[in-house]
Amino acid sequence: MAGRRLTKWWRALVVAGAVLLALGLSPYLLRRLEFFRVRRVEISGLHYLEASTIVAALKLSRTASVFDDPDPLERRIRALPGVVEADVGRRVPGTLYLTLREAAPVALTPKGDRLALVDATGAVLPFDPLESAPDLPVLIGGGASVANALARARDYDPGLFARIDAAWRVGPDVVFEVGGRRLWFGAELTAEDIRAVTAVEQALARQGRRFEELDGRFTGQVIVRWSRA
Repeated sequence: MAGRRLTKWWRALVVAGAVLLALGLSPYLLRRLEFFRVRRVEISGLHYLEASTIVAALKLSRTASVFDDPDPLERRIRALPGVVEADVGRRVPGTLYLTLREAAPVALTPKGDRLALVDATGAVLPFDPLESAPDLPVLIGGGASVANALARARDYDPGLFARIDAAWRVGPDVVFEVGGRRLWFGAELTAEDIRAVTAVEQALARQGRRFEELDGRFTGQVIVRWSRA
């Protein structure tokens, strides 16, 4: 009786071990099946880079499987200039899907005989502005400080950001050209700074009064410099 119970326990242990072994080996076994070879790559979040650039960076072999470790693939994509984040998922039997987040350009800036896109840090991005045709301000000078100020304007007031034609630095401050007029801010402009300046701008527009500059560098006040005409 005791021997039969012992035999049953051993059988149960053997079966359990076989199941655990199968589970442990399943990724390896699945990767060897041609049925799960990568035949399609889907990409979302792509706005500026070419899809062919992303696929080439994956360096997929002819025997690549959707059950291969995605970490090396993600590292290769994140290493591409202009890519901030990348996640790789699978859809059986043969599709890899990539979700990307590219660096967001905030301005165009002269570079040699052409214009280049820059991000919020002032770094030049490897995106072709002729291909994406973004409607962005022109960063004339000031590098990172002006690019960061533009990013703040974009985040705090997208409506104002869309109207900025150009931006540059004067000393430690930044100047936005909007419709032929200048808006002055400190480099660390805040949402409140922008609200104060745009409120004065709107009030003057309602009154039909023309100005040359609105200076929002001083806490609690906006200085108006009037048009000479």
